[in-house]
Amino acid sequence: MNKPNQDRPGARPSFFNRVSLAFSAFFRIVGNPDYAERIDRMPEGAEAPARPAAQPEAKPALRILKESSPDAALQLLGILQRDARLIDFAQEDLSGYSDADIGAAARVVHEGCRKVLREHFMIEPVLRESEGSPIAVSPGFDAAAIRLTGNVVGTAPFNGVVGHRGWRATDVHLPKVADGHNVHVLAPAEVEL
Repeated sequence: MNKPNQDRPGARPSFFNRVSLAFSAFFRIVGNPDYAERIDRMPEGAEAPARPAAQPEAKPALRILKESSPDAALQLLGILQRDARLIDFAQEDLSGYSDADIGAAARVVHEGCRKVLREHFMIEPVLRESEGSPIAVSPGFDAAAIRLTGNVVGTAPFNGVVGHRGWRATDVHLPKVADGHNVHVLAPAEVEL
C-alpha cells in the first residue's frame, strides 16, 4: 500500500493519516526508552544539528537497533482496550455497517482514547504555529522533530507552511504493574454464567 501524499509533494496529510502518524510516534516513544529519553531531554525550542541534505549516491549510516521491551506498549494497548475498546473496533469487520454506524462507534473510541491520553500523558505540539501558517526552518533544526515535505532542495533556512504541528510527549504516567501481571492479556475473555 502506498503511503498517502507520496505522489503529491506538499500535500497535507488527511485526518486519518495524521492519527496513524500520531499512534506510530506515540508507540515509538513508549516502546523505545532511548528515543523517549532523547525527546524528554530536548528543551523547548532547542535545535539539534541538521541532517545533511539527502544525496542519492550517499549511503545512509548504519544505526544500531536496540530491542525494546514490549511491556509498556502492551500495557498501554490494554488501557486503550479497557477505556476505548480500541482493539474491538480495529478487529471488527466494518464492511457490513453503514457510515453512520461506524461514525457513532468511532466517536466512542475517540472519547476513550482522548481520556487515556489525558490521564497518562502530557502531550504538547512540537510547533507553536497553527497549521497553514508560514514558517522559516532555521539551519540546525531537529530533523526528528520537524519533517520537511514537498520540494526539499538545498540547505536550511527553508521557508514553508506548517502542514502539521507535530506532537511531543513531555511526561508519561502509566500505572505500575504488579509482579506476575501478564501484560500480554490485553483484555480478559468474559464468560457469562
